[in-house]
Amino acid sequence: MTDPRMNFFEAAAPKIPPRILCIGMPVRDLTFRIEELPERGFKVNASHFEEICGGNALNAAIGIVRLGGRASICGPMGDARETSSRYIFDKLAHEGIDTQHIVHMPGLVTPISNIMIDPSGERTIVTFRDPELWKVQLPDTDKLLEDCSAILTENRCAEFCTDLCAEARRRGIPVIVDVDRTMSQREGLLTASSHLVFSCEALQATAGVADDGVALQKMAKLTSSFLAGTRGPKGTIWLDEHQRLQETPAFPVHTVDTLGAGDVFHGAFALAITEKQDLREALRFASAAAALKCTRFGGAFAAPQRAEVEEFLGQSQGARPA
Repeated sequence: MTDPRMNFFEAAAPKIPPRILCIGMPVRDLTFRIEELPERGFKVNASHFEEICGGNALNAAIGIVRLGGRASICGPMGDARETSSRYIFDKLAHEGIDTQHIVHMPGLVTPISNIMIDPSGERTIVTFRDPELWKVQLPDTDKLLEDCSAILTENRCAEFCTDLCAEARRRGIPVIVDVDRTMSQREGLLTASSHLVFSCEALQATAGVADDGVALQKMAKLTSSFLAGTRGPKGTIWLDEHQRLQETPAFPVHTVDTLGAGDVFHGAFALAITEKQDLREALRFASAAAALKCTRFGGAFAAPQRAEVEEFLGQSQGARPA
């Protein structure tokens, strides 16, 4: 017979947050706030400068940890002796993100971005990624998937992470893919994923259709993954379990900085999936986290805490979709 005291102790024990493995390339970001983009050959003065770090996976990891999850980051970086590498490691340690699975590649350069943010909060980005970084060999699969509740990656990393994602799916681990560039309709991640969240531009380009809804339904014929398309201030369009189109509206906020907002959205969505949230609520949770981030400068380092998102959602019941 089960000892009732054991049930009490199990219920009273602190719950271990889910660990999400974020796969991508950390980036050193140099951010400038400007009044307007300069014309070709012209110069402008910035009103503010800040050095931060970013990249889809790193930004999502920050969002996950701020929202109460655990995040590990995995992917290639440049030489360990680089100033950029040391800077990024210090930032990740401060956020409480596990870095043991990052792969340093001797003699290579860690990605770096120049980011200009205009008064509307829109960002213009120039990024350098050393082509040799794509040849990375990830650590041992069993080690990566140990205590892994979900994988979050971006489709540009397909070359070095598809096999890992396929193995995760075989083990029943969710794989959420941020699709922000055109995919091949024969891409391995179409079947090595459980959730595909497209930007609307990437969705239309991948499907070859200029309508988000039609594009999603076309992609549904190629994969059994959950499918959604993010449309910034227009919200998110997605297919439910009956392949019917649904929409989750964005939250209206005063936007000052969109840098990292999409990545915070993906991180929040991945965390919600590991928490077994209903898809509609997971998307609403992710939208709220991204909206709050947009109200603050600092890229993903302006991502909200869990209590802030829950308070925001509580105050925004009127924004719940019908």
